[in-house]
Amino acid sequence: MKKKMNLSPIFFVGPHIILFIVFILLPSLYGIYASFTQWNLVGDPVWVGLDNYKTILFDQDSTFHYQFINGMKNTFIFVGISVPLMIIIPLLIAVALEHKGVKMKSFFQSIIYVPGLISISAAALIWSLIFNKQLGVVNNLFGSDTVWSATQPFAWIVIFVITIWAGVGGNMIIYRASINGVPKDLYESAQIDGAGPIRQFFSITLPSIRFPLIYTLVMTTAGAFNVFAQPLMMTAGGPRQGTTVLMMYIRDLAFSSGESIAGIASAMAVLLGVVILIISALQYYLMNRNAS
Repeated sequence: MKKKMNLSPIFFVGPHIILFIVFILLPSLYGIYASFTQWNLVGDPVWVGLDNYKTILFDQDSTFHYQFINGMKNTFIFVGISVPLMIIIPLLIAVALEHKGVKMKSFFQSIIYVPGLISISAAALIWSLIFNKQLGVVNNLFGSDTVWSATQPFAWIVIFVITIWAGVGGNMIIYRASINGVPKDLYESAQIDGAGPIRQFFSITLPSIRFPLIYTLVMTTAGAFNVFAQPLMMTAGGPRQGTTVLMMYIRDLAFSSGESIAGIASAMAVLLGVVILIISALQYYLMNRNAS
């Protein structure tokens, strides 16, 4: 007698697969195709092969080459500074909240996590007021008249502040949950052997939460490469395009008020995606190898 196939998993997984195909896989594939075309989002794409990539990567007289190089440079600045802060700060907060002497742990965790629930538009408005030249708390506190969003390096500082304020809560909760899962007898044995808090952190805590660290590092890095809202709303990419990241150029090229250059924009997006894939794979490989 033939065994009946259990179709119930399909009813649970099927809708997610359909949504993934319709809203992620197919648009991604079409974006890759569009990167090999000349397209203005209105007419039919015209196949140009590798011309878009050659222009972006090698034509130093092209505006698109400058935009790609400047956008990638600013994106790497953001990634290189924000990602370590978004890993280290929530990890230290999570460890501090697990200390026996800390009271009202859930309250402090909620306070730190709440900014992550606020939309980036609302967060940008809040911090724009805080850093306002005339009325802002920061300038009044320090007796300064700094135009934070229009002066370097302060423009980057504003972007990093809003990013960390809005983002550390999520990683902190992941780290706290992982630290809570570490057997307490490990710490007790380490204390008996004379290991202090710092030694316990590096010998017990970090190795025990290796996989959450890998996950948050890869996801935080990928998210940082796609940064868009913070520089757009806080500095508008200034001063002198000093904080204009690649996603801002891609948006402007694809959906500008003038003629759309969606083929070039798609090529930039594909190159950015390749960079994210390579760096994410490298991070995963190095952390797994060092932890083995």
